[in-house]
Amino acid sequence: RPQVVAHAQQSLNYTLFDCKWVPRSARLLCLGSAARGTGVLQLYELRGGRLELLREIEKPKPIKCGTFGATSLQQRYLATGDFGGNLNIWNLEAPETPVYSVKGHKEIINSIDGVGGLGIGEGAPEIVTGSRDGTVKVWDPRQKDIPVANMEPAEGESKRDCWTVAFGNAYNQEERVVCAGYDNGDIKLFDLKTMSLRWETSIKNGVCSVEFDRKDVNMNKLVTTSLEGKFHVFDMRTQHPTKGFASVSEKAQKSTIWQVRHLPQNRDIFMTSGGAGSLHLWKYEYPAQRSRKDSAGAEMGVAGSVSLLQNVTLSTQPISSLDWSPDKKGLCVCGAFDQTVRVLIVTKLNKV
Repeated sequence: RPQVVAHAQQSLNYTLFDCKWVPRSARLLCLGSAARGTGVLQLYELRGGRLELLREIEKPKPIKCGTFGATSLQQRYLATGDFGGNLNIWNLEAPETPVYSVKGHKEIINSIDGVGGLGIGEGAPEIVTGSRDGTVKVWDPRQKDIPVANMEPAEGESKRDCWTVAFGNAYNQEERVVCAGYDNGDIKLFDLKTMSLRWETSIKNGVCSVEFDRKDVNMNKLVTTSLEGKFHVFDMRTQHPTKGFASVSEKAQKSTIWQVRHLPQNRDIFMTSGGAGSLHLWKYEYPAQRSRKDSAGAEMGVAGSVSLLQNVTLSTQPISSLDWSPDKKGLCVCGAFDQTVRVLIVTKLNKV
């Protein structure tokens, strides 16, 4: 069985909201909020078994989330969302002023994702932001000030806090979707090609994290995690006209599942991070047949099953952020509310 080994850890003197590997490097970023209410951006390098701080930058607003998904490997610019509703893009070599900045939302940006960069996914480089103001917006950094798409509640609909967003289906120049999860359990799938709501469902409990197993393939699987310790894996290959997508759900633990992250080198393995300070490593098994016809002859999906490969408790506080290294299989970083960042090595991933 795979083992989860703590390789290095570093105590921080601020609240850590997100951590990210810098692509093609042994460096990682920590994003968060200082005690005096300012934003913190720290760059560390992994040297042997320890983390060495390379630089620390203070920003006016606490930084909630970040992504490299819409940048090139040459530039490796970081996009961040902050408590003031600002979307900023930073050149880490010269992080004093952002290379792109827009007041994207009226309230805090809870979640951000990028696509079209790093050689992942076809099409334009785009960034999606989800905010407490109830809107989900898609930005093209080449276009100033105005989002290329704005998904907001219709007239008369109540605004729900959007907690999580993710890109998917970017397998050619035209196709692209955004999935968003909300505080009331709603999950919405927006088709950016047709600019329409393609599918929606509710898992009856706040949606903390959504992620496609890969962004750059024809929609395959989507994992959603919730406040009540459950996660759902939707098979996104076959959409039934009335029943939508087939899914399997698993109660991982009693507490909130904060995040889900798929292993970049194997899309059927994913890790969930929990409110009890634990990590669970899962494997998805496909059914013998992924679709069948219903009584009316319409295709409907068949859900697979999930098995637990390993779990480990690292902290007494929730692990709120998690990121796999895109380059080294099994290397990951996680951040917890105990103000510690930990670098982990997951072994034997090529054997499962």
